[in-house]
Amino acid sequence: AVPGAVIAVGVLIPVTRLDHALAALLRATLGWEGGLLLTGSIATLVYACLVRYLTAAMQAVEAGLAKITPSMDQAARSLGHSPAQALWRVHLPLLRGSMLTAALLVFIDVMKELPATLVMRPFNFNTLATQAYTLAADERLAEASTAALAIVVVGLLPMVVICRQIARGQRISAS
Repeated sequence: AVPGAVIAVGVLIPVTRLDHALAALLRATLGWEGGLLLTGSIATLVYACLVRYLTAAMQAVEAGLAKITPSMDQAARSLGHSPAQALWRVHLPLLRGSMLTAALLVFIDVMKELPATLVMRPFNFNTLATQAYTLAADERLAEASTAALAIVVVGLLPMVVICRQIARGQRISAS
């Protein structure tokens, strides 16, 4: 529940220190003046999104894991399955809905994330959210609406697909 701008500043401080140390190391060992490599990169933006949305994904997966009891593991082991086979044949089918839900939540939140993206994005790198914000800030609302509608549509399509898969899985398990 920490705002994206706070996460961005919290990630930028250690990444910048690491970047300066890396630049000093490259300068001392290779004599290369490359500047900062990590700060303002897509990798740092992905790391910030990971920090921001990991808890949402973990909550959904933990809810799915709560449905798996130790007796299910014991039953799989008594049927001769190794731990890897039990994971593949018992855990993953039961966790499929939870993992799809976690992926959907993170995908939609990352797609509409604005504050961290504005602070940490590389130059000339726009997402749908930053494009909508830039156009709206320039009072070009007709063009901004296209990007905003694209966010809605791109978020809605995977949700429909995942909801259908979860419903299909519930119908199969009810039969």
